[in-house]
Amino acid sequence: MARFWDGETFTHDEMLERLRRPDVEAYVVEAEGKPVGYLQSWHEGDDAEGGIDMFLIPVARGRGLGPDAARAVARYLREDRGWRRVTVDPYTWNEAAIRAWRRAGFRDVGEREADDEHKGRWLLMEFEE
Repeated sequence: MARFWDGETFTHDEMLERLRRPDVEAYVVEAEGKPVGYLQSWHEGDDAEGGIDMFLIPVARGRGLGPDAARAVARYLREDRGWRRVTVDPYTWNEAAIRAWRRAGFRDVGEREADDEHKGRWLLMEFEE
């Protein structure tokens, strides 16, 4: 997964610390009772908007699990948590992820240049189901 997150890798202890951040909520994506992925929602400052990130293990891809999980969490954040805006930020070269986010109900807002959070061009997308 490091290639999707700018080559960053973390030790077990670093991952546990990252999961304890107060602005991040972690979810396990399951299929047939088995874990097949990870999804997190995060916010900065304003609790009424933020984003989600997700990955699935290779055997779980292409089955609609990612879009279903993303849609469920985005709906939860909007309807139950009162978020006005839920976004994702895939790299423009990650065409499979962009297709999956679109199937989940995210729409393109626009391409962005590399910045402090992204080492390459990326696409801002917003949940608009």
